[in-house]
Amino acid sequence: MRRFLSFRDFDWTLLGIVLVLCTISVLEIYSATLHTKYIGFHTKQMYWIAGGLVAMFVFAKIDYHKLIDFVPWAYGVCLVALVAVLAVGQKVLGARRWIKLGPMHFQPSEWVKLVLILAVARYFANLGGRSLTWKDIFKAFALVGVPMLLVLKQPDLGTTLTYLPILVAGLFLGGINVRQALILGTCGLALVAGVWTSGKLLKPYQKARLTSFINPDNDPRGTGYQLLQSKIAVGSGGVWGKGAAKGTQTQGDFLPIPHADFIFAAFGEEHGFVGAFFVLLLYFFVLMRLIQNAQTAADLSGSLIIMGVVAVLTFQIAVNVGMVIGFMPVTGIPLPLMSYGGSSVLFTFLALGAVMNVRMRRFVN
Repeated sequence: MRRFLSFRDFDWTLLGIVLVLCTISVLEIYSATLHTKYIGFHTKQMYWIAGGLVAMFVFAKIDYHKLIDFVPWAYGVCLVALVAVLAVGQKVLGARRWIKLGPMHFQPSEWVKLVLILAVARYFANLGGRSLTWKDIFKAFALVGVPMLLVLKQPDLGTTLTYLPILVAGLFLGGINVRQALILGTCGLALVAGVWTSGKLLKPYQKARLTSFINPDNDPRGTGYQLLQSKIAVGSGGVWGKGAAKGTQTQGDFLPIPHADFIFAAFGEEHGFVGAFFVLLLYFFVLMRLIQNAQTAADLSGSLIIMGVVAVLTFQIAVNVGMVIGFMPVTGIPLPLMSYGGSSVLFTFLALGAVMNVRMRRFVN
């Protein structure tokens, strides 16, 4: 029996939690930039959130099976866009990551994440859930590896790393066995060691960032500066925080880009351990709702789409929070729904739209 599709099947609880995070984001961007050169970014963030909400509802109405059928074309467009970035992209701080479209800056690498989620879901769903052969695994690596290399060439190591969780989630749900996983893990460690010792793939500043988090005091005014200031900001917040717009590290312009990559440090300084714990709890609820929706998906492709979203968001949250408290190196990965950034905000809402898309069709035959 066919059930009529409507927004009654929308996950309104998930959307409510997301909107709470967005509200916190706007208020914190306003507070963190009140006495800095970044004032006014909270208004732009509101526009991006509003646009993201519209895009999410539109994306949710398009049958995800049609999106999966269209994804090979989208994948090709993304590759062309990434090549265009390398050729004519705008260069900022030594990296080409954006294409300028009038007054706006378009970052294709953010959109590639959504396309890869759909492409990986299509690939493994077409395999029918059978045991993976090494040929299947190598094709999956090629599918994700080509855009990874193009983004790494920009260079943008942080965004490059966000593609890996999509592949891992696909392999896990696609049927990889323990022996294959162990072999791939061993090869991965050997590859990382080879890249690190060769000194040819990573830029000098990238290697410096990856090592400075171990002992940032070795270069407190250089590679260790951002991490040290972030840790000072988080630690100075104490239990309850210093209060909105009263963070000395943030308002004194010691904390770098407090509205973007280090927004969690700014929030921790102003609202302390209690505020930071509350935000992390909200993220936990978001991820749990997503996993619950994956479990009720109508087919394997739907589950793969949602778990791809879960993998990316989990990775970004873990890396960003770990970065600001000194547990991980500085990589420039934004905090989903909190950090300022149009491309990041729109990607997150479109990804949530894909989740709602799957959820709304779980009972439709």
